[in-house]
Amino acid sequence: MSLPLPSIDRLIIGFDRALRTVAGAPRAARPSPAEGLPEAGLAPAERSHAAALMRVNHVGEVCAQALYQGQALTARDATTRQDLERAAREEEDHLAWSAQRIGELGGRPSLLNPLWYAGALAMGAAAGALGDKWNLAFLAETERQVEEHLTGHLDRLPASDARTRAVVEAMRADEARHRDTAIALGAADFPQPVKTAMRLAARVMTTVAYRV
Repeated sequence: MSLPLPSIDRLIIGFDRALRTVAGAPRAARPSPAEGLPEAGLAPAERSHAAALMRVNHVGEVCAQALYQGQALTARDATTRQDLERAAREEEDHLAWSAQRIGELGGRPSLLNPLWYAGALAMGAAAGALGDKWNLAFLAETERQVEEHLTGHLDRLPASDARTRAVVEAMRADEARHRDTAIALGAADFPQPVKTAMRLAARVMTTVAYRV
């Protein structure tokens, strides 16, 4: 069975989203969860650490945009494709919230964002080419690991940093919902070696993104 060719409109929208993602100009449809919360009086080391953690989260959202775009381009079922595109729009909020919070903390996005995006786009397209149940399996496992990763960040963030914590908590809630949606749509369950490989790849990315 041949894969459906993406329409010109979808390619243009995808290219526009890629440019905004890599150029650091995302648009959020929802206000930041940090809105209205006071800025904590963080020590310089705490502020730098929080900014680095949010840079990691921002890289995760850059990758999420690319993954969803790649998966949507190769998804066979129209409903699956629409759900992937809807999730990508919500993840774009995460991208904007993370970028805003990095700036507030005096940090900067990862210098490797174009590389992260290209690699994730290829992985997403490959997952979509395997068929929708494996496409959804990749989505479900990715979101499960991201949810765990965000929980770990909540443990590492300064307790007084209410603004950053609010952003991370809202992102985690969305990731859990996206995972549940993928499972409800019929996601397969990846073998344990695949899950382990995904976890190792994520560990490399987060370690590098914290510093670069």
